[in-house]
Amino acid sequence: MSFSSQVIRSLLYATALCKLTFSPNLVRAAPAYTVTVLGTPSESSYADGVNASGQVAGNILPTIGFNAAASWTGTTQTVLSALPGGRSSSGAAINDSGQIAGASFLLGDTTFHAVVWNGTTPTDLGVLPGDVSSRASGINSSGQVVGYSSAGFNTDHAVLWNGTTPTDLGTLGGSQSRALSINDSGLVTGYSFLAGDSGAHAFVWNGTMQIDLGTFGGHNSPGVGINASGQIAGSSDLAGDIAEHAVIWNGTMPTDLGVLPGGIYSSATAINASGDVVGMSDIDNRGHQHAFIYTAGTLYDLNSLLVNAPDVTGIYLNPGNSINGSGQISAAAIIGGNEVAVLLTPTPEPSSAVLLMMGGGALLSVWRRR
Repeated sequence: MSFSSQVIRSLLYATALCKLTFSPNLVRAAPAYTVTVLGTPSESSYADGVNASGQVAGNILPTIGFNAAASWTGTTQTVLSALPGGRSSSGAAINDSGQIAGASFLLGDTTFHAVVWNGTTPTDLGVLPGDVSSRASGINSSGQVVGYSSAGFNTDHAVLWNGTTPTDLGTLGGSQSRALSINDSGLVTGYSFLAGDSGAHAFVWNGTMQIDLGTFGGHNSPGVGINASGQIAGSSDLAGDIAEHAVIWNGTMPTDLGVLPGGIYSSATAINASGDVVGMSDIDNRGHQHAFIYTAGTLYDLNSLLVNAPDVTGIYLNPGNSINGSGQISAAAIIGGNEVAVLLTPTPEPSSAVLLMMGGGALLSVWRRR
């Protein structure tokens, strides 16, 4: 091949790289994740919420047998105090200021209250008038907290706390509801029973009322996560209640996220500002489940995307697990037979600058050979 032909060929190669780099139709490669083990593999631990800085809230189950709320900054674990006299607590969500929402048992360990930790000290958020127990499940950047309050069995009502003042968010006509997530605009999602308790539907509370998000034809559809744009992730029963699928609601319009190959059901646990969703899907209709991430219109098995996890035999996501704006995912890994809190961090894709340098490098290599 002549020198001029080599130059032309390299120019074409570099041009093609540039077109791929800036093409709006570029197909993204599957993401990949490094695994940071947060808990101690010799005991069970659970990672629930993750904030923008990668701080994680959850809980540990020490050998003494009492669940304890915990947080992780990097791999440094901090155990959070229970309310005075209580022996068990759990963390559920964390905001960007490091405030953690969850629940703690009271003296005597017969009932529990929603709490917020600032540092390691819990503040009791109380209950609705006449109720005896409550639990927090979400917190936004302003410190507003959502969860539920209950007077007893099957009496849960969704609640929004401003400070220690609870507001009953009502129901969609049924006897019960629970709030599971709140965004920085104060929009709340969760699930609520319909009149006659004929089913439980996902809702968005807009500050004055619950709006029914409906289903794919089945009876139930919990909403579990809401992002800054008001997109809601959850799941919905299909017509005939034959299975549930993970969904995203844009307004009241649901999008079916499907299932992993071989599966028939899936459910979402969280959504971030980019619309990336994490959750669980079965893979064989026999109870075997894998964690997934839905990104750029594709559902991926998280277990197949790990790059440094020789001791991990499975990644699992439970209600409460989360994903932040950087794509970091709080999750549970099976290590040595125990469920252990982990943080998954996406590895960076090649940038446009890197691809351009690759194209330039092709030209440079031709000149050097010449």
